[in-house]
Amino acid sequence: MSDTSGGVALEGTLVDMPEPRTSERPVRAANGFVMLGVVTALVLAGLALLVMGIVMLATGSGQGGMWLAVVAALAIIAGVVLSFGLTAVAPGEARVVQLLGRYVGTLRTPGLQWVNPITMRRRVSTRIRNHETEVTKVNDADGNPIQMATVVVWQVRDTAQAVFEVDDFVEFVAIQAETAVRHIAGSYPYDSHGEPRLSLRDNADEINERLSAEIAARVASAGVKVIESRIIHLAYAPEIAHAMLRRQQAGAVVAARQRIVEGAVGMVEMALAKLAELDVVELDEERKAAMVSNLLVVLVGDRDTQPIVNTGTLYQ
Repeated sequence: MSDTSGGVALEGTLVDMPEPRTSERPVRAANGFVMLGVVTALVLAGLALLVMGIVMLATGSGQGGMWLAVVAALAIIAGVVLSFGLTAVAPGEARVVQLLGRYVGTLRTPGLQWVNPITMRRRVSTRIRNHETEVTKVNDADGNPIQMATVVVWQVRDTAQAVFEVDDFVEFVAIQAETAVRHIAGSYPYDSHGEPRLSLRDNADEINERLSAEIAARVASAGVKVIESRIIHLAYAPEIAHAMLRRQQAGAVVAARQRIVEGAVGMVEMALAKLAELDVVELDEERKAAMVSNLLVVLVGDRDTQPIVNTGTLYQ
């Protein structure tokens, strides 16, 4: 897989995905616990000043009490406004921060942080996720209908791209994974049938690697990293499964017969050579042919043979 202009080249096919227009960057944040202390102090001070102002108003000190009440209200409002900037970040998640629609940065450090209180913060999970595709009916490279399903292990790599480059990055990963499964399934045959080519059944490791590469190429612009993808279900479609099973059984029978014949011929050759070497009996070509025929029937036949004992001469 290699980068090209405007897309990613994958096994001769161009996956034309747009280049991301933004990328993740850290946001400047203050210690949340320090700001929590400031907020608490402002609110408590405002409440104390408010009580003092009410007392002064009650005792006749109208001007001083009024000013204390105004300062107390401002302190409480300031504390409440600053409290809106407190942001708790749990492990395995991040917060994408926007100020008036503009991307400011991303909070990734776990714990209590404080950012500008008028910003909008969107929670994005950075945990490892699994996506299992539905059992999809497709045609392989030979045109045979097959059923195929995969599981994709993925993780958000760039939170800014995941939020701003696509509408819904979870749905995007699901659709692109299904698209890649259909493309890979249609690019290779289900079975190589002894031919020197990659097949879905015989070359699972290579196919899984290429499937992972294609999914990664399709979701890279959404800030998603594919950790692994693996085929978890692969079978012929029900309408041809019985015929393909008979074909596989026939191929197995032919291969077994071929091995049996090769072994039988070797044993007959060894028997004739041993008889000639030890000079046990001298056979002409006709009797050699008869002996070869009888031995092959005994060795190759799938049923027990019934021997016939010759009580006469070799030629009767």
